[in-house]
Amino acid sequence: MKSVVLCSALVVMTLAMGAHAKDLDQDEALRLRREGVIMPLEQLMQPALQRYPMATLLGAELEDEHGVLVYEVELLTQEGVVRELDLDAHNGQILKDEEDD
Repeated sequence: MKSVVLCSALVVMTLAMGAHAKDLDQDEALRLRREGVIMPLEQLMQPALQRYPMATLLGAELEDEHGVLVYEVELLTQEGVVRELDLDAHNGQILKDEEDD
């Protein structure tokens, strides 16, 4: 019985840790960009805008996801669909692309 409770607690802790990302403010983003740690958002958006031409940027947040700096962006496509993309802030690679609920 103790092992079941312990395993359940570990699963809950792991899920909670996996869902946690630290939002970085604009001052931190500017500092990281000036230091060359991350690319300017305009450059990072190029692959996303090639995938979704004429899309409108609805919002962007810089997050630290377990040591990986990621821009989470929301785009409104020309077809009226909202897409949520995660972009690696260092190299612009699209890490996630899904329709937003």
